[in-house]
Amino acid sequence: MFARIRNTEIYFDIDGMGLVPDGPHMREHRPAFVIHGGPGGEHSDFKLPFKPLAEQLQLVYFDHRGQGRSARGDPRLYNLDQNVEDMEALRQHLGLGPIVSIGTSYGGMVAMAHAARYPASVSHLVLIVTASHAGFNARARQIVAERGTPEQVAVSAQLWAGQLDTVDRLRHYYEVMGPLYSLKYDPVAASVGRARGIMAPDAINQAFAPGGFLQTFDLRPELAAITARTLIVAGRHDWICPPEFSEEIHRLVPGSELVVLEHSSHSVRVDEPEKLLQTIASFVG
Repeated sequence: MFARIRNTEIYFDIDGMGLVPDGPHMREHRPAFVIHGGPGGEHSDFKLPFKPLAEQLQLVYFDHRGQGRSARGDPRLYNLDQNVEDMEALRQHLGLGPIVSIGTSYGGMVAMAHAARYPASVSHLVLIVTASHAGFNARARQIVAERGTPEQVAVSAQLWAGQLDTVDRLRHYYEVMGPLYSLKYDPVAASVGRARGIMAPDAINQAFAPGGFLQTFDLRPELAAITARTLIVAGRHDWICPPEFSEEIHRLVPGSELVVLEHSSHSVRVDEPEKLLQTIASFVG
């Protein structure tokens, strides 16, 4: 399905009923936006691991502009501020009140900024393996130098040089870096996921290349404006958004809760899926 909003088309899909028959009554499931990471990725990798949450929430998946099945356009508009405005416009387009907002990695950055700029639009905020400012880049480079193989060091340098400019190069990046993203990395399963996904090199380079928006952003001054109940989930062994960045968000978001998954890297939905789902389900009640 497509929402024609803000001079673009945003693809979205829904899993789970909004109204559930319960004896003589209809019970309402709260809507939850599931916000994918990247940039350069899309929503499909989240559908299978997050599906159990549809027993409790009505899940709304969507692809950021210029990514996945959403419309392409001017790459200069593939940025955090536009993604936040698209997300709010989609919420209004669907006629929703306050949502549960679940953002992973870059999706967490979008969710965080949206909850700070539109506090009345979010009831519960779940931030998974994310960071609130550009400092995560330097720390990630340091971790790759410490933990990575020579090939991982080389291919990660392509990320920050803006050289992941074709789909093949982007797929190769994730193939090489997979064991750093997940402690339980399965090359066969990962290959299947990449095959069904749609990758957008323009979007990832707009973010990470020299001068890219993720090289300069800083949401820390905005975080005190968040009023939603907030859960922050970190992976102890995360290489690109290491747990110190989640701890920092926890200090800056009033009343937030922090959970560190001890046996996870960045792909917590692969490394500890049951623990992740239990943590989210308990938080949203």
